[in-house]
Amino acid sequence: MTRSARRTRRTMQVAGAGAAALLALSACSSSDDSSTGSDSSASASPKLSGTVTVFAAASLKESFTALGKEFEQQHPGTKVTFSFGGSDSLAASITGGAPADVFASASPKTMAIVTDKGDASGTPATFVRNQLEIATLPGNPDKITSLEDLTKSGLKVVLCDKTVPCGAAAQKALDAGKLKLTPVSYEQDVKAALTKVELKEADAAVVYKTDVNAAGDKVEGVDFPESADAINDYPIVRLKDAPNAEAAKAFIALVQSADGQKVLTGAGFLKP
Repeated sequence: MTRSARRTRRTMQVAGAGAAALLALSACSSSDDSSTGSDSSASASPKLSGTVTVFAAASLKESFTALGKEFEQQHPGTKVTFSFGGSDSLAASITGGAPADVFASASPKTMAIVTDKGDASGTPATFVRNQLEIATLPGNPDKITSLEDLTKSGLKVVLCDKTVPCGAAAQKALDAGKLKLTPVSYEQDVKAALTKVELKEADAAVVYKTDVNAAGDKVEGVDFPESADAINDYPIVRLKDAPNAEAAKAFIALVQSADGQKVLTGAGFLKP
């Protein structure tokens, strides 16, 4: 079996797992059996209403959008709105006074921007982890098989900016491999980096496995061992001045529940 075929097969398997998780989640939408303790009572509260504003890392877009729709089904009268982007930019917006209920970051470092300013309510909890992968053009025409291959002359490579979690992780992986890489551009979030490859404006990008999975056949993924040295923890927290605090608690409870975790791991995230 060729590497491309293996990649296609794996992408289909992950997509199937994500779909199955969503079906299971929908089937459980009328029950709160998967949650326990205070989180369960928050999730099951019949009094929830209004808008829940969630600021979340760009790599969470597909998973959180699905969970947001499920939340609205579980709690009629609520609406979940999202702001996806680079975790550092989102954190700066929060500390600058932007109204939001929940912050889900792609790294503890960017979460600390918010907690250090006293803008979080309680202690952030890691809910998933994510690992890097190289995204290449479909069919991998440049025969990229390693992180070192990205240093080849003439290859157009895109990285996330070093201030963004995916960029910081990529630099950590490069350092682990004792490699130096000059990209053609630094992007402000992981989706922007991936888009450069999807549009064939770049030959490769270092992104997350979840983003390669979400892109389907628009790109091909290449694993590299140095990524094990740069796995990012994703923390989530309710914000201190949350306009809809109870609904914020319930959304976080859904993310942390067994059903929420099925959606996230089905998208390629690692368990916390």
